Amino acid sequence: MRDFKIYLSIATILLVVYLVAQYNKPSPINWRPTLYYQDKIPYGTYILHNELKHFFPGSTVTNTNQDLYDLFHKSNNTKSNYLIVSKSVNISKYDYKELVSYVEKGNSVLISALGWGGKLADTLKITTGVELKKKEEKLNFTDEKLKDRQSYRYDKDITGEYFSSFDTAHAVVLSKNESGHATLLRYGYAKGALYLCANPLIFSNYALLSDRGDDYAAKVLSYLPKSQAIYWDEYQNGDIPEDTSPMRVFFNNPALSWAYYISLFGMVVFVLYEMKRRQRIIPVIEPLKNSTVEFAGVVGQVYYEQRNNMNIAQKIIIFFYEHLRTKYYLKTNPLDTEFVERLSQKTGVEFSFAQELIGHIKYVLVQRQVGDHELIRLNQLIEQFYKKTR
Repeated sequence: MRDFKIYLSIATILLVVYLVAQYNKPSPINWRPTLYYQDKIPYGTYILHNELKHFFPGSTVTNTNQDLYDLFHKSNNTKSNYLIVSKSVNISKYDYKELVSYVEKGNSVLISALGWGGKLADTLKITTGVELKKKEEKLNFTDEKLKDRQSYRYDKDITGEYFSSFDTAHAVVLSKNESGHATLLRYGYAKGALYLCANPLIFSNYALLSDRGDDYAAKVLSYLPKSQAIYWDEYQNGDIPEDTSPMRVFFNNPALSWAYYISLFGMVVFVLYEMKRRQRIIPVIEPLKNSTVEFAGVVGQVYYEQRNNMNIAQKIIIFFYEHLRTKYYLKTNPLDTEFVERLSQKTGVEFSFAQELIGHIKYVLVQRQVGDHELIRLNQLIEQFYKKTR
């Protein structure tokens, strides 16, 4: 036992050293494009979300996880902007109707996504393509006031997407890539405008911190007018509230997660080992045998060998009478038509069936000898009665 404690102490010390080393180990960079407003990873949008108040001075920033229909239906929102920066958008026909109504009131909407679907894409005939990989990708505006002489350069395929087709009769191209493909569109609706951007990663932390990346994003946002409120959409990107569990540190770090599971497994092994060492052998107690079925079989065999069908029929009828008296409070004498009617009414069986049953009982009782056929028929009728009255 002493040796086991020594081994356990050594294992505990090694486990603690492993946990400390794994906790202080620098985690690899996560390049997953989440576009989540609280993510500080390269392709999160933490910087953009926190800098919106500087882009739009005097505006209040409101996060919303409602769909467009629930947010704007029967509301009179004016002088506000709505931002959707998402991996994909899928706007239903009801949301699209409310979106158009919202823009027509004089508001502006900017949607930037990698994937496009739903009523919005169908109505505006939006499809996207991807440029072949290059060392650097260039973007620039079509407006001479915003156009830069050197263009805006991005790496890591941040601006590879573009609009391969769109409603050219109503769309205005505001920005293009070096291949001449549109990356930023404007659709006018009455007093407002809808802006579509094919490169949501230009709003990511990595792009904003790159060379002149913040300037391009600022110019895109400059198309949105001054407003009293800015809505940041969480619904289309599928953002969920932050996990506040005390165990989130372990589960967010793969190394700590494995250390946690190994610790649990070690504790289970230790408990099982101690149980095996100290627990006495529990004797096996055989349960009492149920001899009711065997007894019934013996009694049935005796009656079968004696072939006294009359005796069996009388016992079946007596048991049936007792059932009627105790459960339905019926007098079993005399077995006339009035009794048959009461039996049918109280038990719910058909009158014809009750009449057949009582008639067969009366027939059996007046016989001196009961054949196998009459006994079987009696048993079938009574069993059928039990089934009907359950």
